[in-house]
Amino acid sequence: MTSMNSDALSQLEDRISADLARVEARLNDCVHGSRNLVDELTSHLSKAGGKRMRPMLALLCAQLGEPDEPANERVIKAATAVELTHLATLYHDDVMDSAPQRRGVPAAQHQWGNNRAILAGDILFARASKLVADLGARTIGYHAQTFERLCQGQLNETFGPEEDDDPIEFYIRVLADKTGSLINAAGIFGAWHSGVSDEWADAVAEYGERIGIAFQLADDVIDLTSGEEVSGKTPGTDLLEGVSTLPVLLLEQRHAAGTLDGVGADVLGLLERDLSDPAVLADVVDRLGAHDVIDETREYAQRWVDQAIEAIALLPDSVAKDALIEFAHFTVHRMH
Repeated sequence: MTSMNSDALSQLEDRISADLARVEARLNDCVHGSRNLVDELTSHLSKAGGKRMRPMLALLCAQLGEPDEPANERVIKAATAVELTHLATLYHDDVMDSAPQRRGVPAAQHQWGNNRAILAGDILFARASKLVADLGARTIGYHAQTFERLCQGQLNETFGPEEDDDPIEFYIRVLADKTGSLINAAGIFGAWHSGVSDEWADAVAEYGERIGIAFQLADDVIDLTSGEEVSGKTPGTDLLEGVSTLPVLLLEQRHAAGTLDGVGADVLGLLERDLSDPAVLADVVDRLGAHDVIDETREYAQRWVDQAIEAIALLPDSVAKDALIEFAHFTVHRMH
């Protein structure tokens, strides 16, 4: 990168930081607005922090249409709505998964109970919908379609693949719906509301979808190889919840092909035991985290990042495009 590009990237980072502060202020307003007891619940996960990856992507994509300018108010609303929708799904996911904590704090249902946690998620989705209602019919329809995909992905995960489904292909479709769809929406909303062409908007939507898949595959690795301070969750949470993430699916694929090694066979055997026993869970995490299916999962994640970057190849060279490429690489650098 040339020094001029480096300077331009630094200026872009300053603009995005300022715009993120505007989103954060709007988000803070949206998670409050009820009586204190309710506000404490609806603001619980927002106050715990988070990467704000989705609004950041919306703001980055807005720079494609309005380079060198602060985000307009429509982009800020869209970015906030996407993050509110994400927060709503976290309340619901944690109830379904009986997760003990999220973002390093107790999960909402552990403090307030399942019913209140579900209603808190519903409130946040309603407030996201109010923001989207100001952005026109196309955005309203896309937001509704995205929320449908989020729910379908979660349902499909609970039902699992049908007999003739390839388990790994099915898992990738679940990730596309559960995670990719909302990152897709973040990209297209930022593009639409900054006036870019539909061709560019569709490109960043596809980019976002693929980034979402890569991000979740990276999380599959992090769940098994990193401590609580990195993931914000107890290591092995996915295993405890009965979710067969890609490393497990790769072991099962090798087992079906007759190529599974002894350590992998031991891991599959341990997965049949009661993982609520912390010692058993820790043993599985240690063994699986050291197995070479972790490196294979890293390779899968990198391939999806490469495909995401391919999706935006049609965009002309710009500092915003450079930032999108860097953003894509970040999703997998977290694994190392």
